[in-house]
Amino acid sequence: MATFTDDFNRPDSTSLGAGWVEVSGDWSIASGQLSPGNDGGTIILRAAGAMDGNDNYAQATIAATTAASQGVWCRGNAGITNGYLWRNDGTSWNLFSVVSSTFTSIGSYAAAAAPGDIMRVQAVGTTVKGFVNGVERVSVTDTAVASGTGIGIRCISTSSLRFDDFTAGDVVAGSALTTAAETDSAQALLGAKALAVGLAAATEAAQSTDGSKTAAVAHAGENAAAQALTGAKTLLSPATAESDTARPLAGAKTATLGPAVETSTARTLAADSTDGGIDTVLVGSPHGAWAVGRVRAPAWQAGTPRT
Repeated sequence: MATFTDDFNRPDSTSLGAGWVEVSGDWSIASGQLSPGNDGGTIILRAAGAMDGNDNYAQATIAATTAASQGVWCRGNAGITNGYLWRNDGTSWNLFSVVSSTFTSIGSYAAAAAPGDIMRVQAVGTTVKGFVNGVERVSVTDTAVASGTGIGIRCISTSSLRFDDFTAGDVVAGSALTTAAETDSAQALLGAKALAVGLAAATEAAQSTDGSKTAAVAHAGENAAAQALTGAKTLLSPATAESDTARPLAGAKTATLGPAVETSTARTLAADSTDGGIDTVLVGSPHGAWAVGRVRAPAWQAGTPRT
């Protein structure tokens, strides 16, 4: 299966190298891109190498554009007078079959070309397709050109056009060509599936819990086999229960009595003295003592306070 690519990333030159045949016009490399010159006429460029088969494609990026004819060829002959052309003219994309330099439009898509657009044409059997940026825009059945191994570019010679990243190759019938087509040949899942089983399926082969289970029991399961609290409970009683057995305050109270109680032990006024004098008793603690006396006769005499 043949392929061909060129990104034009080399010094500016009027020679494209051995990989190309300038069928018409003066093509050159400018600033790492393909330039069609500025002659004003229609010119054609073909890859020097041929594809291996008649089912092939050609693709290129439009680096700069203007309202002028620009496109790619596939299934062409050496002079590119036969083949299929997918080109934009400034207002729409058009698919042509070309036989002996006679162009016949076989499909179109209304849209102007824009810088960065990737144009692609391919022919596989009688199915011919045109793509823009990887999106299929035209697909037709056509039998006008049954064979051809040439691929290339055709456009107007103007300095306003630039191309980049040209690729081409054979298309093997039945292989995936685009993202959508990749699912056509997906293999069926037959026989035993050896892929890793997801989390949900992992429970299908889980061991039963019969007999002794030596694995660590989860937290929730531990409550089921919790031992009952039997016998005496030795835990500390809460603080409020301690007052139940508080000892009473028994026996004599030895605390100091207040001043009012001190008068209860004051000495009484006893009988008269036998020494013939005056009995003296101090009451309280004034600035001076009071004398209370009597004569030996039965009468009592109160004196004046001492100074």
